[in-house]
Amino acid sequence: MSPPFALGVDLGGTKIEAIVLDAAGRECWRRRVPTPAGDYTATLQAIAGLADAARSALDGAAFTIGIGHPGSLTPAGLLKNSNSTCLNGRPVKRDLESLLKAPVRMANDANCLALSEATDGAGAGAEVVFAVILGTGSGAGIAVRGHVLTGPNGLAGEWAHNPLPWSGPEDPQRACYCGQRGCIETLVCGPGLASDHEAQTGQQLTAREIAERDRAGDPACDATLTRHASRLARAFAQVINLLDPDVIVLGGGLSRIDRLYREVPALWGRHVFSGGLKDEVRTRLAPSVHGDSSGVRGAAWLWRDDAPLAQ
Repeated sequence: MSPPFALGVDLGGTKIEAIVLDAAGRECWRRRVPTPAGDYTATLQAIAGLADAARSALDGAAFTIGIGHPGSLTPAGLLKNSNSTCLNGRPVKRDLESLLKAPVRMANDANCLALSEATDGAGAGAEVVFAVILGTGSGAGIAVRGHVLTGPNGLAGEWAHNPLPWSGPEDPQRACYCGQRGCIETLVCGPGLASDHEAQTGQQLTAREIAERDRAGDPACDATLTRHASRLARAFAQVINLLDPDVIVLGGGLSRIDRLYREVPALWGRHVFSGGLKDEVRTRLAPSVHGDSSGVRGAAWLWRDDAPLAQ
């Protein structure tokens, strides 16, 4: 019989957030701590401290432990492709299980977003959910019939490390931390949006400031967000052509830009394959129901009886 509670941990580059859900998905406890920058041992100890605090809050009641993290695990159990580089090449799962003295399930953070939104969020009941994080970086996860896809290489959903499709001279080929140039991530994430605005205007603004100035009627910020919507529309059209999801769910800071939900679907139809017919694209674009909490909720859901043993 499964324990009555589930602990989810979202391991981010700047913060580690933990949440406890009961069997019905109700939040019972939550805490957030800073991520120890560049310190592998301290990062694992911070997670252990959150688990201890959760146990105390629940008066010692048992819970499962799920961890959402950047990157993916190799077959040998080593983390790779994490933008928190101190984790790369380390046996995170094994070391956490040794420290916590309990089994742990782990999944990519975007996969946790997909699982959360497919379970009781914007994609609840949908056959195929494509969930995208638009924040400091950009990544995606795929859930099919409530199950997360990972793939033999742990790369399912790594949409952001492909070139932007239908690109033109207005789309710069920026270097990406993955070693390639022109990756979708470099153009659609928050820093990519800010860099695009600076290149066009000379103004150094954050993505949040650009969105705020756009709402106040700034024409330069409006133009920047128009370019951003065009790039997202092309990138998502490629996803629709390949995967044909019922819904594309957005999470991360840029998901709060309301105009995306009008402009991107209005643009992607010209790139979605239709065989010459003017069919309506039925894929929905929606914000995550659980907002910033969606990833950590998905980590907690990794132990549901019908969820996959992700990694």
